[in-house]
Amino acid sequence: MSLVAVGSIALDTVINPFKKAVDALGGSGTYFSYAASYFNKVKLVGVVGKDFPGKYLIEMKKRNVELTGLEIVKGPTFRWTGEYKFDMNVRETKNLALGVFADFKPVLPESYKKAGYLFLGNIHPALQLDVLKQMYVRPALVACDTIDFYIKTDLQKLLKVLKRVDIFFVNDSEAREISGVSNLITAGKKLMQLGPKMVVIKKGEHGCLLMTSSWKFSAPAYPLENVFDPTGAGDSFAGGFMGYISTVKKISKDEIKRALIFGTVTASYCVEDFSVNRYRTLKKAQIVGRFKELKKITHFENI
Repeated sequence: MSLVAVGSIALDTVINPFKKAVDALGGSGTYFSYAASYFNKVKLVGVVGKDFPGKYLIEMKKRNVELTGLEIVKGPTFRWTGEYKFDMNVRETKNLALGVFADFKPVLPESYKKAGYLFLGNIHPALQLDVLKQMYVRPALVACDTIDFYIKTDLQKLLKVLKRVDIFFVNDSEAREISGVSNLITAGKKLMQLGPKMVVIKKGEHGCLLMTSSWKFSAPAYPLENVFDPTGAGDSFAGGFMGYISTVKKISKDEIKRALIFGTVTASYCVEDFSVNRYRTLKKAQIVGRFKELKKITHFENI
């Protein structure tokens, strides 16, 4: 079934102890789409300015990303500058220039409004709600993400979104902030009480935790020797998850577990280089290979 993603498309400047990348392709919608495109065609909704490099648009189209829902308007593209120190779990935002993204109001093309799967990237909760209203029929699966900024500034709108989604992707600090508790199991339970049928808590290098009302599943991060740029890892994780699950014949516990591992593996490649550079050479066979390797190194026999 078709997969629609709504999110930001940005030009990032990323600084780490080893290198600096200027005006690299970024944004939640971008990372999600690149990761998901290994499994399914992605119908992307977003906005960029007239200054957005045409080469990136050509690249996206070649990657099975449909851009009918992408607006190109007068003004500067959303730009973000961030710096990582040696602890890649911590980053500092040095500059944030929303540009045309500040006035972004997602408009779904007609061909998008009957999509079976919908991912609401970390845009303003009011816009997430508006996208849901534009759908002709309720998708088989709706997932959303958010960021700390919206938790602090518009929690009530976010809570309205959570009542209408099936899956909530959230990182550990955000889960604690929304729930008001420190234990992630308890936090996950409280988040499900807000509406989602499933909560996926991302824990960075410590893996992820998936919770439903009846079962839990925890997976480690793929062990990497070199982590170069964690930017976009969470969006890539969601992309791998949603890309895979949108292609299965029937959503089951086993398929959800596989989706979580594909999300983990796809994100593991993202962090090996700046921006989406790693995806420019990565083949699906390598993703499948790492999936099998992760299964092998985490497998143990029953007693």
